[in-house]
Amino acid sequence: MTPRNTICLWYDSDALDAANFYAATFPDSAVGAIVHSPGDYPDGRQGDVLIVEFTVLGLPCIGMNGGPAIKHSEAFSFQVSTADQADTDRLWNAIVGNGGKESECGWCKDKWGLSWQITPRALMDAIKDPDRAAAKRAFNAMMGMAKIDIAAIEAARRGP
Repeated sequence: MTPRNTICLWYDSDALDAANFYAATFPDSAVGAIVHSPGDYPDGRQGDVLIVEFTVLGLPCIGMNGGPAIKHSEAFSFQVSTADQADTDRLWNAIVGNGGKESECGWCKDKWGLSWQITPRALMDAIKDPDRAAAKRAFNAMMGMAKIDIAAIEAARRGP
């Protein structure tokens, strides 16, 4: 059954490569139907991969090969909750190490320009701490990080 609400992500011409990478990197992810174009279109030809159905962490998505006109932006990102530093490192390193780019505060971009927030649960717990001084210390520590360092967040949360 087709989901009623699906995220559609625009790619230049490599939606299938992206979907395969996501399926290999994230648990509960898979590539589904691959639709080939029934005719020529402005940035492709009949028979080219036009649409790829896939899931990322159980979330239904469609990758559409629409050409170079539309680019991803930070206005849309996947926020991935991680359990520990090993999980954080694995996902961050997979994205950045596959042609992606580091950013700040747990954000990175994959090689297709899609933004990801690799967010340890410990970080979210720290910035929601009812002790607002502890939350602020953890938040300030995060502001100086690219990939989140859970030990440093927890140390900042505990304070001096």
